[in-house]
Amino acid sequence: MHIEPGVVVGAKAGLGFATAFGGFAWIVKQSMAAIRRDGFTALGVRSFIATLMVFCFFQVLPHFPVGVSEVHFILGSTLFLMFGAAPAAIGLSLGLLLQGLLFAPLDLPQYGMNVTSLVLPLLAIHFLARRIIPANTAYKDIQYRHALALSSAFQGGVVAWVAFWAVYGQGFGAENMTAIASFGVTYLMVIAVEPLIDLGVLASVKSLHKAAESGVFHSRMHHGAAV
Repeated sequence: MHIEPGVVVGAKAGLGFATAFGGFAWIVKQSMAAIRRDGFTALGVRSFIATLMVFCFFQVLPHFPVGVSEVHFILGSTLFLMFGAAPAAIGLSLGLLLQGLLFAPLDLPQYGMNVTSLVLPLLAIHFLARRIIPANTAYKDIQYRHALALSSAFQGGVVAWVAFWAVYGQGFGAENMTAIASFGVTYLMVIAVEPLIDLGVLASVKSLHKAAESGVFHSRMHHGAAV
């Protein structure tokens, strides 16, 4: 999902920082709500773990260039279900920044576009989860169709944003459109795998009753509640 250097250049690159600002504003709003609900320490712990996980997603899990970008197993819906919207968004933002600072400094000028491509799809699944998962259902008890819907929405959002940046920067030429299509088709692999990972993670935490009270996981993991 990285926007490669040279795809969007010059004054056009400023749009990425504008869209990222909108994403950061949402993160601040969600963070304040999380602090009121669970406290600053819980937000900090969850965000720290999410950041480390995102960094590992980018650097450790398989990733490879396809078409206009790179395919990563970002697992955004997994982060959302485990930690909640604010820690997941903070983790995606900081993990991406940490990866750029340490291993891919050429990606830093595209940081605004890249963080937009991650955070705004997370915002989408935040609202989608409210609509499709009953308030009295703990996340550990969701069905496969719920996990698939969240994963498809997140990964589809990532693909849509990458496609937007590619067209915005390079236009509708045949070569560019073919590269976008190959990237999108390859990302179907992630959509196929992520729901299974979600359900596996959720199943593994069902027995972690102490973790439910420790604040490591989002309270919705073990308890149904209106969020």
